[in-house]
Amino acid sequence: MTVFDTIQTDWAQDRRHKFASPGMRFELAKRMVDLCGALLALLLFSPVLLIAACWVKLTDGGPVFYRQWRVGRDGKLFKIWKLRTMRTDAEKDGPQYATDNDPRVVRGCGWMRRSHIDELPQLLNVLRGDMALVGPRPERPELIEKLREDLPGVDKRVAATPGITGLAQVVNGYTNDLDGMRRKLDLDLRYLEQRSIALDIRLILKTFPRFWDRTAC
Repeated sequence: MTVFDTIQTDWAQDRRHKFASPGMRFELAKRMVDLCGALLALLLFSPVLLIAACWVKLTDGGPVFYRQWRVGRDGKLFKIWKLRTMRTDAEKDGPQYATDNDPRVVRGCGWMRRSHIDELPQLLNVLRGDMALVGPRPERPELIEKLREDLPGVDKRVAATPGITGLAQVVNGYTNDLDGMRRKLDLDLRYLEQRSIALDIRLILKTFPRFWDRTAC
């Protein structure tokens, strides 16, 4: 029985988790997969990324990319790269999750969010070592602080390098409510318990059919 076959509906069940790294050989192999995969993906998707960047610039006139602080491995902060698909004043009232039909999204950029094209610049974070291809998604430090009260185990996610995709993204998809965050946390901790190169490759392959996500906002 694989990790994909053992997803439970009782997300609040108390279990012991072991989050230690599988070892140096795993870390070296994972880094090689990350480097080769990121370079290949940049090569394959560069035309799409160029078209998307031109659209943002011509439509909005502002910066094409934006950088945002995220919490990485062992709590280390780093700046994530993304295509800017929201107005430059999108967070004038402070950090907030995106919503359905969010009025802050730049005209004509919704497809970039639903296809996750806006996430492609994070391949640069992978090359830098801030992120991996597979791992728990990195959260913003401000949101981590808010989540600690409702999700006490949220800090355990930093036991591994954060990823572009992961078990939570493949199984649960996009969500930003508390119940969804609870499910994602449970899945992230399951990944940390069972991570391996074989699991990473399976998750990468299972990510491709989910590129187009109607629930992303």
